[in-house]
Amino acid sequence: MTTIATRSRENTRARLLDAAAQVFAEVGLEGATVEAVCDRAGFTRGAFYSNFASKDELFLTLASSVGEARVNAVRERIQQMTESGALALDDPAELVQQVMDSAGDDRLGVMLMSEIRIRALRDAEFGAAYLAGEREMVAGIARIITDIVDGECLVLRADAEETARLLMIVWEGMTVRGAMAGADDEQLRKAGSAELGRLVSLLLEKP
Repeated sequence: MTTIATRSRENTRARLLDAAAQVFAEVGLEGATVEAVCDRAGFTRGAFYSNFASKDELFLTLASSVGEARVNAVRERIQQMTESGALALDDPAELVQQVMDSAGDDRLGVMLMSEIRIRALRDAEFGAAYLAGEREMVAGIARIITDIVDGECLVLRADAEETARLLMIVWEGMTVRGAMAGADDEQLRKAGSAELGRLVSLLLEKP
């Protein structure tokens, strides 16, 4: 019974998070209501408050899960490339470009993260939590970069963590600009990936 109850709770949380991502992206954090999220997920307010204390807690949990999903997607791509031998590419820019492309944002993700950043700017406590999550993601990407550099005997012209931060800034900037211009999901990924390739060519080289 405990296992069944745990799985049911996890499923409820996952559905609430999926619904929240859609609602927040469509109407913004301020415009979104607990009722709208519950309606989209097909649950009652009771189910919501059994899992989240407030809309802000839901929002922070969602932001954290998005960051974690990005890092996991990148790690999975590296594992696939390692097993297939694709990591032995001659061009380090192409290598990192292919890896980071796996964490590409779709239009919904871009809109959601923009809402999160707006709230972080207005609310110091929320902003502190957002920055903590961002630091965790940067650290995760930095570990990936270090693995690539060490495994392929490459030369990194900057600190791994600073490189990870620069990659994130460029990726996010290009995807936001693309979303503003009306780019579709595939165009967003291509734009961000191309800019990453140019940046990597400046930061990474063969010895």
